[in-house]
Amino acid sequence: MIKRLTAAALLTGTILSGSVWAAEHTVKMLNSGADGMMVFEPGFLKVEPGDTVIFESTDPGHNSSSHYVPEGAETWDGPINQTISITLDQPGVYIYKCTPHVMLGMVGVIQVGEAVNQAEAEEAAASFANSISMNKERLDKYMNQVQ
Repeated sequence: MIKRLTAAALLTGTILSGSVWAAEHTVKMLNSGADGMMVFEPGFLKVEPGDTVIFESTDPGHNSSSHYVPEGAETWDGPINQTISITLDQPGVYIYKCTPHVMLGMVGVIQVGEAVNQAEAEEAAASFANSISMNKERLDKYMNQVQ
């Protein structure tokens, strides 16, 4: 009886903490990748609430900075040439950029769980596209993957 109670308590505590289900995902910051020059790879990522995304400083001169996040979510602004790690708890669509290369279309999209803010994210993406000079189609391509 004591063993069963201890195991049940441990399992309940682990489930409540969410650590069993959380995953890590890596996004590389690259000078050149599958989608061309100055890219995040992958440019679109679907994760679950509580997952961690590591923005890996693969090539020099890049950072990851949030542009649009769901209401109540934390923003981020990583330093140039630094790998950063963020945990995404709020469901919805997140749009991010490389600050020095945003004009070149170095942008990305993360969907966390359900796209509860899809309409607002689409509006933000349409407005954001005005600050992109090259590779504007990337943002549309990534936003079209949101479900």
